[in-house]
Formats: sequence, C-alpha cells, structure tokens
Amino acid sequence: MTPDSPRIGAHLPLGAGMMRAVDRAVAIGASALQVFADNPTAWKRRSAPPRELPAFREALRARDIAPLAIHAAYLVNLAGTEADFVGKSQAVLAAELRAAPGYGARFVNVHTGSHRDTSVAAGIRRVATSVAQTLAEVEDGPDAARLLLENSAGGGWAVGTSISELARIADAAAALGVPERRLGFCLDTAHAWGAGVRLDHPPAIDRFLETWDARIGLSRLVLVHFNDSRSERGSRSDRHEHIGGGRIGEGGLGHLIRHPSLRQAAFVMETPGMDEGYDAINLERARALVAGRPLEPLAPGAFRLRGSRSKGVAPPDSGAEA
Repeated sequence: MTPDSPRIGAHLPLGAGMMRAVDRAVAIGASALQVFADNPTAWKRRSAPPRELPAFREALRARDIAPLAIHAAYLVNLAGTEADFVGKSQAVLAAELRAAPGYGARFVNVHTGSHRDTSVAAGIRRVATSVAQTLAEVEDGPDAARLLLENSAGGGWAVGTSISELARIADAAAALGVPERRLGFCLDTAHAWGAGVRLDHPPAIDRFLETWDARIGLSRLVLVHFNDSRSERGSRSDRHEHIGGGRIGEGGLGHLIRHPSLRQAAFVMETPGMDEGYDAINLERARALVAGRPLEPLAPGAFRLRGSRSKGVAPPDSGAEA
C-alpha cells in the first residue's frame, strides 16, 4: 500500500471468534475494518467486554489494520417521536461509544433514522438533539470514538437523505454545543444512489463532493461504505451489489475511490456473499479500481447470493439477547 492509497476494508463478523476476524482481514488484504461490537438487533448490551478484546486490539495494531469502525445497532432511531424509543436509542448508542475505545475503534457509525411521518425539519431537530444528549453522556478524550452519521437512501420517512439535510443536522448539533471533532459523517454509495445522486458519472461525482465540501466540509467525511447497487437511481431503495456489478458501475466507483478529495476517508465494503468468499473478491476489485485496472466479469452465481451483511456479527460471549 502506497502512502496515497486509500484504506480499504470490509464489514466482517466477529461471531466465529474475534481473532478469526483478524485472520480473515489479513488474508483478504484489508487495511481497514468495520464490525458490530454487540448484537445489532437487540437493546440489551453486554455486561462485560469480550474476553478476546485485548488480543483483538493488539492484533489489529500489529497488522496496521486501521481505522476500525463500529456499526451501531440497527434499532437506533435518533429521529424518532416516541420518548421511550428515543431514550433506548440514545442509551444503546452511548454504550457503543463507551465500548469503542476498548476495541481501539476510531468511529461509531449510525443511521440517521426516520422522522416517523412528522416532517424532515422535525426529524433533523430530533437527530441533532439526540446526538448532543448522547455525546454529553459519553466521556470525551484522546481515545474517544467519533460519532459518524450515515446518509440514507430515503425510504421510510428518512432523515439525512441529501447533503442539505446532513448539513442542517450538523449545523443544529453545533448550535447545541457539539464540536466537529466529535461528529463526522459516513457516505454510503448505495444509499446515495438510491437517493438520486448520479454516482455513475464522474463530473456529477465532482459536483457532489464540491457541494459536500461547501456545506459540511470534506474533512468530516471520514468513512465511505463502498457498495454498488442493484436499485434504480432515485428509487429510495437500498440493495447492495458487488463492486462494479451493479447500476453504479466501475466507472463511477473507480472515480470515487481514486478521488483526491477523499484521501482522508477509509472505504469499507458491505457487499453480498461475505461468508462465501466474496469479501476477498470485492476487496480485490476495489484495489483494481484504485489502480485503474478494468474489472473482470463476475460469475453468474455471484448474483444469486444473500444480503450484504454476515449473519454471525457479534462476539460469541456478548451476553446480548434478541
């Protein structure tokens, strides 16, 4: 990896053992990693750190696999309307942020959520308030993880679908006292495509990133979920596809991953068939795009795989309950 090469990795499961996840990351040549630190579909969090955690953290350090991102539980909805649900969401997210330093994780990524058929403006206010209240409950410091908000494809009364909405969240959070160092952003390419961003067209990508820089600042865009998409552009649908095998295609994805404005960002794939060996295939395809090499056609069987995330996601001694 050259100094200018982006950090590229994948979302890998920890359920089969944390050290096996490190071994797999090394085997596929990942230089970054995303994991679930606990059960992503449960409110209950573990009562104690995983036993393998110190060895896991040291192995990542020794192999220079960084950054590590923790993906927050899917249940979290910071834009929700029900006080009890929002309270649970904030508590779970705070738990993820508190756990992150033990993993050596630099980021905790979370979906922006749904305004539940109220209004985008109301949802933006609730997200900003939830972010401010959650971060106020978590100790700041040199090892604290940065909270990242991920853009939405736009389905289900989504908040954070456009640059404008994300910028409004950032501004509202800043007005509530949240410093930039504690709040950043993750760009999911499949979500952006579903929201209507023309990521298959290099000039449109350039304009998109210029707008992001003007409204939010590209220094705050530190993680890219690097996924192709099966969905139609603007469909508000989120269906991930193999790198270069979807509707975005290698021209757009290659331009994005080589873009000089994104040198500060790590690229993490959430593509299909991670348990069937396609983590290695998609990582190699991403590296080919970085090098400007054309992609080989995928076998027909590649398009008959299940969804984007592995089923064994949390460390086996998590203590979490569904």
